This record gives sequence, structure tokens and C-alpha cells, in this order.
Amino acid sequence: MTDPYRAGIDILAQTGTTQDARRNRAAEVAPDFIRTAVSFAYGEIFARPGLDLKTRELAAVAVFAALGRSNKQLRQHVQAALHLGWSRDQITEILIQTAAHAGVAAAIDALAECHDLLAESVPTPDCC
Repeated sequence: MTDPYRAGIDILAQTGTTQDARRNRAAEVAPDFIRTAVSFAYGEIFARPGLDLKTRELAAVAVFAALGRSNKQLRQHVQAALHLGWSRDQITEILIQTAAHAGVAAAIDALAECHDLLAESVPTPDCC
């Protein structure tokens, strides 16, 4: 049996998100909670065999975009998805798809929040 925390840390390393200042700061006051969170979210859920890590990251992007209140986690998962090989265009399409199921406002917020991560160049929009 593997240690879920160690498995979670290994998965975070694969996504390129081993250093997280917020997680480290929270661990200073609640180390057991952070260990549990990493163990559960990454060591148990992300480590399941049914989907590859790349697909799980894209699902996380859609979920955090739909929530509309977890911008730092959204950005972390967009960065991880890029790191794992999703293109900017594919992630943008997922965020647009979010509009159909979570609302246009959530999709606009997600696109705006991750603009610097997704824009190859910043064109001046004709529309707005």
C-alpha cells in the first residue's frame, strides 16, 4: 500500500506545481489539514486509474471555472494543464464550453483571470 500523501506530492511534481506559497503558508498553521488535502485530492483522486493526469487537469480547469470563486486554484490548474501538454486554444475552448453549463459570467471571469496564461499576444478587441 502506498502513502497517499507521497503519491499526491509525486502527482503535484508531474503537474509542475510542487511549490505553492498558499499551501505552504496554510501548512504552517494546519500541517495535518494540508497533508490530508494533498493525500485526498492528489494521492487518492488524481491517482485513480480511470483517467490520465492530463485529462484530470482539464476537468479541474472546468470545475474551478464553473465555481467562479477559486481563482488561485483555477490559475494553478491552467498552468498544470499547459505543463502537461494542453494547448492554450484547447484550454480556452474548455473555458468557453463552461459558459454552456455554468454560465457566461463564469466563463468570462475564468478567461479574464487566466488571460496572461492563455494569450500568446494581446490583440485589441473590436467588440468591447
